[in-house]
Amino acid sequence: MPQYSHIREVTGRPVGFKTVIGSSEAWEPFFERIVARGADCAPDFITIDGGEGGTGAAPMPLMDLVGMPLRDALPRMVDLRDRHGLKERIRMIASGKLINPGDVAWAICAGADFVTSARGFMFALGCIQALKCNRNTCPTGITTHDAHLQRGLVVEDKYVRVANYAKSIIKEVETIAHSVGVAEPRLMRRRHVRLVQADGTSIAFNRIRPSWQPPEAAG
Repeated sequence: MPQYSHIREVTGRPVGFKTVIGSSEAWEPFFERIVARGADCAPDFITIDGGEGGTGAAPMPLMDLVGMPLRDALPRMVDLRDRHGLKERIRMIASGKLINPGDVAWAICAGADFVTSARGFMFALGCIQALKCNRNTCPTGITTHDAHLQRGLVVEDKYVRVANYAKSIIKEVETIAHSVGVAEPRLMRRRHVRLVQADGTSIAFNRIRPSWQPPEAAG
């Protein structure tokens, strides 16, 4: 168990980690150990990334084949945290290709305390997904130290686009929250999401009991 309390004391900042999960089974002992050792040994936050997230510098097999999608991983980790009574102690952050307001709203409904996004802002900067993030040859000038290529990133133009993207996605997530009858996005819950089934009908997210969730935790 990492000494989160020591790191927190030394830095004076919240301490946590980011992970892509392949199975929720391995995390059951993790939360059990936190409960056994006390809340001071808990991370302040856990960022859950999906297998569909990541950087253009990642190996292609990892990008395509490894890690659960966020829509599977996030509810699992949120349920594990809550089942062990750590909801108020550990903040759950959603990451992983959350570009549009619908995806952000879903993550909040699924239990994320807040959402981080890199890809949407990269697109606003002009990223074309050339997959050269680690080669110093990014053609748009974003991930390079090459002075010639950096000229392709016109800050005076791009900062406006980035600001517009941020403002727009916040406004649209707030619109979704208002449309489901709550005052602001943090009040959205799983009951506000309906999932379409194979026969074309839909069911409320909070009425579905996944295989990893015990009966008493449903709802």
